[in-house]
Amino acid sequence: MIQTVTELEAQVQACRAAARPVANLSTAAKNRALHALADQLIDAEASILAANAVDVAAAKEHGLSAAMVDRLVLTPERLAGMADALREVAALDDPVGQIGASWRRPNGIEVGQMQVPLGVIAMIYESRPNVTSDAAGLCLKAGNAVVLRGGSEAFHSNQAIAAALHTALVLEGISPAAISLLSTTDRAAITELLTFNQYIDLVIPRGGEGLIRYVDEHSRIPVIKHYKGVCHLFVDEGADFDIALRLILDGKTSRPGVCNALETLLVHEAVAADFLPKAGEVLRRHGVEIRACARTRALLPDALEATEEDYFAEYLALVIAVRVVDDLDAALDHIARYGSNHTEVIVTESLGRARRFTREVDASVVLVNASSRFSDGGQLGLGAEIGISTTKLHAYGPMGLEALTTRKFVVMGEGQTRHDVDV
Repeated sequence: MIQTVTELEAQVQACRAAARPVANLSTAAKNRALHALADQLIDAEASILAANAVDVAAAKEHGLSAAMVDRLVLTPERLAGMADALREVAALDDPVGQIGASWRRPNGIEVGQMQVPLGVIAMIYESRPNVTSDAAGLCLKAGNAVVLRGGSEAFHSNQAIAAALHTALVLEGISPAAISLLSTTDRAAITELLTFNQYIDLVIPRGGEGLIRYVDEHSRIPVIKHYKGVCHLFVDEGADFDIALRLILDGKTSRPGVCNALETLLVHEAVAADFLPKAGEVLRRHGVEIRACARTRALLPDALEATEEDYFAEYLALVIAVRVVDDLDAALDHIARYGSNHTEVIVTESLGRARRFTREVDASVVLVNASSRFSDGGQLGLGAEIGISTTKLHAYGPMGLEALTTRKFVVMGEGQTRHDVDV
């Protein structure tokens, strides 16, 4: 189905109109609505999974990568997880209306900052039909309306999910326009949507680097960017090898097609001779292809030669780049050159080097002796995650509820004026 510009603008206008009443919903009303959204997803399981099967069959027929198909597939377990995520958001504290630090000025006025909704958020995303419900739930709890534009590969899945969500909104007396899913797969709709700065306050694209760069280049609206996840794990001198091997396996093999999967392994030269044969054997046993520097290949002769491009690569597959580095400084230099500000891991027994790594690495999530796969809003306690920002305005890292609000100044006085006034 192709929407005309007039139809598209009318849909976005309706979403804007729905934003104000959503912003003024009580916490109790929002939580009831979130539970209703979750219940309707489960009630509509048969229709959602049937729609998803159509999308998955078409994706395989068109030769989509295994990573993309994995992101697309829904199962009863994944659908239950989507519903649970909505209930988890309902259980989170409501940020809207909260007053942070406040202070009294010499003239007696009290100054504070109140968290308020952003307004209307546009989500533009590929595959991953769970984003439809995750984004809807997070935006609703934060008092925002949302415009959703999913990828063509998940069109039928997203329509079925949105239908269930709309049923829940109607039951709760909330305008369905508060969760507006575009009914077109025409890419021109994205270009047009990005010009509606009078209706939309923030754009969050989720998908491949090409999509995100396209959105950033064409948008008149502020954009949260996350181009890719080139995540490193550095095995420091004196590191616990058992910990390092578990973190490598979890980071690389548990779900290689996600943005917090490991893509590069860095190993301190002092432990390379002892550690790399163990790591190579474990990685080979799990079907991981190794692309490595000369010093690594001297210890792992069956590894492929790494090119410069391999260290910039987000493989999203069972492939890992490996490099032996001289020391922590060299590891930091490598990450600064090839990293993507996403997630970086150090395995170390040195508190001093751990502190230095966490301080100096420029990444939105830095972990010490823990898997890169924890770089996720749910795992970090934010509830369902609307996205990850690898830029620093206005959020950095996984984005949960608080990142979907902003702050306004609230001033309380007793008749103070800035200047003397004669009445």
